[in-house]
Amino acid sequence: MFLNLLVLAFMMLLSLLSVAFLTLLERKILGLIQFRKGPNKTGFYGVFQPFSDAIKLFTKEFNSPLKINFYPFWLSPVISLCVSLLLWVVFPYFYIVMSWSYSILFLFSVMSFMVYPLMSSGWFSNSLYSILGSIRSIAQSISYEVSFFLMIACLLFFTCSLTLIDFIKYQSEILFIFFTFPVFMMFMVSLLAELNRTPFDFSEGESELVSGFNVEYGGFGFAFIFLSEYLGILFSSMLLCIFFCVGTYMNYLFCFKLVLISFMVIVIRGSLPRYRYDKLMDMCWKSYLCAILMLILFYSSLVF
Repeated sequence: MFLNLLVLAFMMLLSLLSVAFLTLLERKILGLIQFRKGPNKTGFYGVFQPFSDAIKLFTKEFNSPLKINFYPFWLSPVISLCVSLLLWVVFPYFYIVMSWSYSILFLFSVMSFMVYPLMSSGWFSNSLYSILGSIRSIAQSISYEVSFFLMIACLLFFTCSLTLIDFIKYQSEILFIFFTFPVFMMFMVSLLAELNRTPFDFSEGESELVSGFNVEYGGFGFAFIFLSEYLGILFSSMLLCIFFCVGTYMNYLFCFKLVLISFMVIVIRGSLPRYRYDKLMDMCWKSYLCAILMLILFYSSLVF
């Protein structure tokens, strides 16, 4: 038991380390898109830039805004990071540290909980911009969770199992993406909406909300929110790989697919403008929900 917990802690530490290089990759790609170099001074081609940024954030002067609710305000980023780390428990590690029959149900529960730290960050900041950003984020996340979970239900018809390992076994011969491509495309867009990433980054709309729900945060509070956001990107990329195009895992091809999906998320940020909020909600309730209900009927008829 102790060894399992030790391996799990080591895996989570490596996932936090991978966030550092994901941020470096993002800054490099955005630099290329915008015809500039990006970080290139700290270390070899800027490799140590994420670590210097982390040192800067964690050593900043501790400033506490006057009108915040102190303890919930500073506890929210910590909860956000803990929830993002807890998601990685369901990953089918090579040593099968913690895998059980209903891991996808656990995944649903934890992903549903991720909206609460966002809400409390905005609410307890007692700032108009923060509250507006958190309200947007709550409505957006709750709306897309409905269609998001129904998309996974489409895939469960093929595996009849609630463990991620079975998705890997069933795709050893043929990948699910070949006959569930519409679900894959909707799944990708729904993940962008769940992660509050461009073009659906309404909780952090710089043009109208300054920095959205995290406008009052600095230092370690902002660092924790930042880490939880990028851990979410990596975890969502991993989910997309396992659900649709895993084939085999624990090899370089799986890592390449994961990095490729993260690369697509970054390129979308650098190339697409922000969507309109009412159109985002219309797309969820009027388009995606209807389409996914029809697809559920279609795939259930194929299987049964």
